[in-house]
Amino acid sequence: MRRVVVTGVGVVAPNGLGKEAFWSACVNGKSGVRLIRSFDASSLPVRVAGEVPEFDLSPFLPSAHRKSLKIMGRGARFGVAAAGLAVQDSGLDLSRENPERVGVVMGAGLVPMDLPEVAPLVAETLNGDGQLHLDRLGHAGKDALFPLWILKYLPNMTAAHISLIHGAQGPNSTIVTACAAGTQAVGEGFRLIAREDADIVLAGGADSRLDPLLILAYSALGALSPAQRLPEEVSRPFDGQRDGFVLGEGAGVLVLEELEHAKRRGAVIYAEVLGLGTSFDAYAVTKPDPEARGAARAIRWALREARVDASDIDYINAHGTSTRLNDLMETVAVKRVFGSRARRLPLSSIKSMVGHLIGAAGAVEAAALALTLHDGVLPPTINQTHPDPSCDLDYVPNHAREVSVKTALSTSFGFGGQNAALVMRRFAG
Repeated sequence: MRRVVVTGVGVVAPNGLGKEAFWSACVNGKSGVRLIRSFDASSLPVRVAGEVPEFDLSPFLPSAHRKSLKIMGRGARFGVAAAGLAVQDSGLDLSRENPERVGVVMGAGLVPMDLPEVAPLVAETLNGDGQLHLDRLGHAGKDALFPLWILKYLPNMTAAHISLIHGAQGPNSTIVTACAAGTQAVGEGFRLIAREDADIVLAGGADSRLDPLLILAYSALGALSPAQRLPEEVSRPFDGQRDGFVLGEGAGVLVLEELEHAKRRGAVIYAEVLGLGTSFDAYAVTKPDPEARGAARAIRWALREARVDASDIDYINAHGTSTRLNDLMETVAVKRVFGSRARRLPLSSIKSMVGHLIGAAGAVEAAALALTLHDGVLPPTINQTHPDPSCDLDYVPNHAREVSVKTALSTSFGFGGQNAALVMRRFAG
């Protein structure tokens, strides 16, 4: 298998737009969780989120593609921007590459309906009895819907827009495995290059579920924190007072490149990708297996593909959602795989600073992992103020730590029982 390296990093995150701003915020423990501003959330049970503030896609969108804005959802816009930032960071001129050897793999998920768009249509089908009259739908919808409206809500369109803008004609895939999607997308992009199906892959994830209806749905599920704290203190992975995650939005895209191709052009190499492991709990739809068998299996399989031992791992970029069950399960998984060494192995969760980006989470965390390997800095888990006796590992509490990391791991665990783990190594030639 060919060696695969990370040569570009693009991030759109609640605590920073672009690699430098995002990474500086993470290293300095700066949260992007704030009161929701993009719509009126005053009547909702949860009014804080990891929201990307005042985002404008225009600087990242070539003029020839401006007409596509009307069929891009918010998540897709983040993905397009992150891909553009990653390509710029890599120094690649994709117009000089064989387009058939350039692929795109993106993690995505549920695309929320724009309520102001559908409200007039629903209103036309109601009458005084408050009932929905479908016999009126055809007449009402004929003029209410933009002809290309459906394209805004297809999860594969983020990858499609990225490929159209960059002329990528190689493999194109969308991974929809809930919270594991971004991690799995980076791993699948790695595999495309390793097995010679592509030379360059733009891989990552993009998601935005900051929508009134979805916030209600996640709240009804009991997944979101109802805490009445300062917004930046609500997300607190592994802390004893954690009580749910904070919904976030954004995108992360990595430029993955075959090693010799990167060397020939003198590229900056952030890290080398070594292996992916995926598994399924087959335990419950909404609860992780408390014995962490599926999560541990994904980690072991990632180590196996990477051809490294558990003793080689120096750091874990943890899934760390800030929910009672998931953080406990992840702690158990680390103990299962790493045994007595688990207590000496640092792990941290940047969700403490950006919230849970769902389909984009693993991609943004993969970007953070590559930067950790390159810079030798572990981002902290902020809001670690009340120790939980059941979560008793080294979560890099509250302050970043300068540590030379050679080999590291990123983990993602999603609703339904989806598990993914990714291994990277510091590039040393």
